[in-house]
Order: sequence, then structure tokens, then C-alpha cells
Amino acid sequence: MALIELDLDAPPDRLTGRRTPPPWRYRPLGLALAVLLVLAVAGAAPPAGTFWHPLGLIPTGTAAESMIQIAGGRVFTFPLAGQSRTLAAWDPQPSPHRLWSVEVPVSATFDPANGVFGAVRVQRIGDLLLVGAGLSSTVLDPDTGAIRWTTPNRVIPVPGGLAVLTDRIFRPGTLYDQESGAPGMLYFSADGQPHVEPPVRTEVRGLDLATGEVLWTTTPGGSVTAEAAGGDGPPAVLITESDRLSLRDARTGEVLRETELPEEAGSGPGTSDVLDDVALIGYPEAGVQAGYDVRTLERLWTRDLHTDGEPDNCAGLLCTGGKGEVRVLDRRTGQVTWSAPAETELAARAGAVLMSRPDGDGPEMLVDAVTGALRVDLTGWTGEVEGFGSRGLVLWRAEKDGGRAFGAVLPGAAEVRYLGPADGLGGECGGDDRYVVCREVRGLRVWAYRI
Repeated sequence: MALIELDLDAPPDRLTGRRTPPPWRYRPLGLALAVLLVLAVAGAAPPAGTFWHPLGLIPTGTAAESMIQIAGGRVFTFPLAGQSRTLAAWDPQPSPHRLWSVEVPVSATFDPANGVFGAVRVQRIGDLLLVGAGLSSTVLDPDTGAIRWTTPNRVIPVPGGLAVLTDRIFRPGTLYDQESGAPGMLYFSADGQPHVEPPVRTEVRGLDLATGEVLWTTTPGGSVTAEAAGGDGPPAVLITESDRLSLRDARTGEVLRETELPEEAGSGPGTSDVLDDVALIGYPEAGVQAGYDVRTLERLWTRDLHTDGEPDNCAGLLCTGGKGEVRVLDRRTGQVTWSAPAETELAARAGAVLMSRPDGDGPEMLVDAVTGALRVDLTGWTGEVEGFGSRGLVLWRAEKDGGRAFGAVLPGAAEVRYLGPADGLGGECGGDDRYVVCREVRGLRVWAYRI
């Protein structure tokens, strides 16, 4: 609070016969009152200056039978049991209420034993809602739930309101006999069916995400992958073929840059992925991986996967195994920058790396992504809250009274900011930068928070 002296240079008051004390005489009293006011306000505020407010319950019947998804400030539910494929949107404010519900097409077959159609992913992209259910994709109006268009293929959003999809066409008679369990490479069609031979061709299509209109198509032979290119520059799509890597304009399909992919040990590439601004091209038969700049297509490095392999406890990072350790690599150079004990779980979170104890036994610390140096000690926190596009890391801990407490770490912060308590919870939780949602017996309990 600022105390402002007014009119310090004004002439003395001539209307009274007595002399008025100068304003500076009141400063100590004013400052004392300001301190008392600040203390009173601080005493009424939540711990650590946070805002934590229970909003209410989303009634979903048996909560364990409904997924949690959060996107664009709304909560979405989708049944995981029974044969309903109804996606429902809920506005948490001022108390949770349903906005709409709609039947979402799903390309996977319903499994009576598990009651699951396949993974469901909800993303808010501008003024659109992209729902991936199984391998299918549907674009909806987020305000009404009206379906704009749908496809049985997986759609990859690209900046600029665009998208790309791949549709693999296989030779008849190449479907894999899953009961045989025969070894060998498998190639999957858009509907998730495995084949023992590569596709005869792949159609890569650039789309307008709002309408589903096909803006361009290219049909390279064999098995092809297409991903949104990261890094700086206009919206682009990175296409990996059996012998070349190409960068295409996401709106026109024009080839912006292209380079040949050399064979390794007599075989071509078999896998492709994008990690920020680096394309990771894998040669499974040769046990080799190469890194390429997604914009210049310059080959940055290669590494032998036979030596240390790729650990599966390293999410969103480039890692390799070692003698009793997992090593984190610089994605641009392929060189080891720091390491952690072999059984440690590593995951990119809140602009840093979350280190968790083995077998999901809770978080340990947040460390610097470049050096591995300690940033935030997470001792005392029980687990991570599943994040949905959140910038920060949301945590929970078990309390002695049987309830839970929540905290959050924002990017660049040096401590966990306490959010607030939640009584009588035992189910999983999810959250984003505004809400925390947890399962309980009757449905999904929702809290709002602000740091």
C-alpha cells in the first residue's frame, strides 16, 4: 500500500488562526496504520497468497467409469464402461453444470472385457475442439458440441488452423494373424489393423482444421510418417519416407526443403518422431538413430542404440541407458549432459525435468533440463496430478486426517506453492492451470485455483 502526501508545497492555511502541523508529522501514524491493514488482509488470505475454491460435483454416476479430460477451461467426461460413446462438456463456473453432450464416432472396436474403445484425447485449438477417440478424430464446436467433421484417421494439428493426416493403403492378404504370435515388423492401418508388409502407398493430406477440407495431397510409396514441424518458421509438415526427408508448407503442400536419408547397415529408416526442433529418425533393423534439424534438414548426429538402448522411463526427453544410470542427451548434439540413477522416472514438466522414484512411488525433485541441477525439492509430496496442457506441475499429498492437499510449481519457480485441502478423496486427479478435478464415489469433484 502506498501513502501519498498531497500538496506538500501548498501555502499555509490562512483561514484559521492556528498553525496546522506539517504533513510529515503524520507519516509514522500513517505507516503504522498501513502495516496493520496489510497484516489484516494477509491474515484473511489463503496460505502463500493463493486462491483455492471448491466449485462442486460433476455427477457421473460411478466416477471410475468415466475419464477425466480438461481443455480450454472446461471439463469433459467420456464413459469407459458400457457401449455409450457420449462425450459431455461441463463448465466448472460458478458451479459445475453440463453444457452439451454428443455421440462421438470411434474407430476402435468395443472390448466387452475392458469396456474401453481406445484412448480419448480432447484438445482446445483456437475456437475448435479436436477429439481423438481410438484412432478416429472429430472436430466440434466447443460452445454447442456440434460436429463439424470427422474422419477414421488420426489427425495431427498444425499451427495456423491446419492439420495433417496419413492414410496407409495395404495389399490384400497382408493382415497379421494375431493368434499366431509370429515375430517380425508390423505396419498398422488407419483402423489399427496390423499388417506384415509395408503399405503399397500412403496418402498424406493437408487439411483445413475447421472444415476438414483437403488442401493438398501427396502419395509417396511405402510406409510414411507425417508430423507437425516444430521450431521457428511458417507452419510446416515433416514427412519421412523410406529414402528421404521433406519439409512441406502446411497450407499448400509445396516442398520447402528435401534431403536424402542414407541407409544404415543396408536398411532404410523405419520410425520417425519430432522432439521440439529435432526430428528423430530411427533405423530399427540397424539399431541406429539419427537427429535432424526439422527446418534445415541438416543431419545433427547419429547414435548406436545397440550400445545402451532407449530407456522407457524418459518422457519428453532424449535419453540413453548406461551402467546403473539413465543419461539425458542434448537433442541438438546427441551428447550426454547429465545422468540419474537407472530406475529413476524422468519427465519434462514445468520447463524442467521431474524426477520420480521407481515404480511410480512419488516425485523426488524438479531439476534443470540442461544441467540436472536441483531446482525444487519435492520431499513430502505423494504424487503428481495428471496435467492437461498445464504450464506448471500440480502435486498432491496425503494428509493425516485422510484427506489430500494440493500444491503447484510454476515454470521458473524455486518452491512448491501450497494451493489448498480436499477432504475424503481416494481416486485419481487431473488438472490444468485453473482447475483440479478428482474422482470420488458420486462423480468428479472440482476446485478452482489461482497463484
